[in-house]
Amino acid sequence: MLAEERRETRRRQTHAGSGIGEKDIDEVLQTHSVFMNVSKGQVAKKEDLVKAFGTEDQTEICKQILSKGELQVSEKERSTQLEQMFRDIATIVAEKCVNPDTKRPYTVNLIERAMKDIHYSVKATKSTKQQALEVIKQLKETMQIQRAHMRLRFILPAKDGKRLKEKLKPLIKLIESEDFDQELEMVCLIDPGCFREIDELIRCETKGKGTLEVLSLKDVEEGDEKLE
Repeated sequence: MLAEERRETRRRQTHAGSGIGEKDIDEVLQTHSVFMNVSKGQVAKKEDLVKAFGTEDQTEICKQILSKGELQVSEKERSTQLEQMFRDIATIVAEKCVNPDTKRPYTVNLIERAMKDIHYSVKATKSTKQQALEVIKQLKETMQIQRAHMRLRFILPAKDGKRLKEKLKPLIKLIESEDFDQELEMVCLIDPGCFREIDELIRCETKGKGTLEVLSLKDVEEGDEKLE
């Protein structure tokens, strides 16, 4: 009975120390053997295990690999992952951008083709959103493309209207309508990247009395743009 209690104590200590128990390890491993070369079926020698891990206990070594090691993926898996990222980046660009002359969005396939033309290389360590912004900058050098504008409506107290309008002007691409009576009401287009700054400016300058309404996230025309 005492021996059983000792074994149970050691098992719990091992589980607590590595975060991986015997039951857990059996659920993720096909075998407890450690290989030098899996495809050739070459099992690691004991002296190599001791040199690398400080023990020849293969179960303990498996725990170390699971808790500290890096996931190894095949070249085929990596290639598939990069292809999917490439597609995801193109999708984000297509969703965010238009041809500035026609205001029509580009298709994902067309953006993919343009990315291949500039030889864009996907970076596995960067997010697709970050890379999409990089792609937009690079594509501007070879094609007509820009972030689709947002359409906003401002309603500002009369006493703040004139002063605040001057501060907002550098952040506005186009004023579509303007009405100044008891208060200043404006409908305008902006670059999406300026939205946060505009929102903060209106809230702070009017002490919460001004309002900002998003009328549309993207100012686009119907139909997809075709690149000849």
